[in-house]
Amino acid sequence: MLPPVSRIRAAFLLALLGASAAAADDEAARLARMRLAVERASAHGAPWGGPRSGPPAYAGASIAIVSEDLRNGGVLGVVQGIKEAAAAIGWNSKVYDAAGSAAGRASTLAAVLAARPSGLLLVGVDAEQAAPLLAPLARLGVPMLGWHVGPLAGPVAGSPLAMNVSTDPLDVARVTAMAAVVQSGGRAGVVIFTDSNYAIAGAKAAAMAEVVRACRRCRLLGVEDVALSHSAARMPAVTRALLARHGAAWSHALAINDLYFDYAAPELTKAGRASASLQMLSAGDGSAAALLRIQAGTFQVGTVAEPLNLHGWQLVDEMNRLLARQPVSGYIVPVHLVTPDNIGYDGGARLRYDPDNGYRDIYRRIWKR
Repeated sequence: MLPPVSRIRAAFLLALLGASAAAADDEAARLARMRLAVERASAHGAPWGGPRSGPPAYAGASIAIVSEDLRNGGVLGVVQGIKEAAAAIGWNSKVYDAAGSAAGRASTLAAVLAARPSGLLLVGVDAEQAAPLLAPLARLGVPMLGWHVGPLAGPVAGSPLAMNVSTDPLDVARVTAMAAVVQSGGRAGVVIFTDSNYAIAGAKAAAMAEVVRACRRCRLLGVEDVALSHSAARMPAVTRALLARHGAAWSHALAINDLYFDYAAPELTKAGRASASLQMLSAGDGSAAALLRIQAGTFQVGTVAEPLNLHGWQLVDEMNRLLARQPVSGYIVPVHLVTPDNIGYDGGARLRYDPDNGYRDIYRRIWKR
């Protein structure tokens, strides 16, 4: 029989071994759940799950479209979708570009107020920041909707906007981070790129960080705050600094938007990093450049691509409901992760995510167009 002290030590060691085994089991179960979520988000060919009925086209509407920054591929894609849908429903539309600045937002919304449109669509403009500028339009009774105007999809609390059309940004962020964890086998060394100027960006970055921190053998190396509007100027130097600081430990770059990688990828190539050694995944928006990188196998291995054109059509449909004094449909498009394995589907071969679910024809039937 072991002496008392030895028995205590043995019991302690057994407890440690048991705890270690339990932790390993928990980690394996967590990875399995993440893998399943990533597989679901990567599936292609999903049928249309949105509205199939609603009011016919409202006649003679004139719509103002205020974009935060048309240099942002996601914003541009949604604006193009709105223009396409507005033409299909028979409305006039005019685009105003804030060019990513507070002064731009003020001047464009002042111009919209002077124009007195039938409705206003905000694309990428932070609703909280713009609230004082929207108040005069709200007093005139101008119906408003937005895309990526807040941290959550659906109604925008404390705002005159009837809905934030978006995939669920937190689900987008979690799937992006889970894909990095799964691809690394639970050993990712992660840097996250975000823009603190936007609430939605902060929420997405926080959700990604939470997933990474929950991975026992992953490392969150840092969160870099780089304004999207300054990414061309800042990202080359930021990328070089991160390579010098972290070296091979930096295995995964996550971002709230593909735009960061447009300027990081060339620096990684210059530094001699192999594409397989540093993998990039973005929680939005599926730009043509991002899809090309995925297609070519150049650093980027995933983007949670939003159906930008579809969202443009949805914005027009939701506005049509408001003009007809009906509630919005509230539809939230499921998360879709574009990877090298599925990029040949749902518009990926044309370097865009455009679901093959017939949404254009469905909306036309709703509008009787």
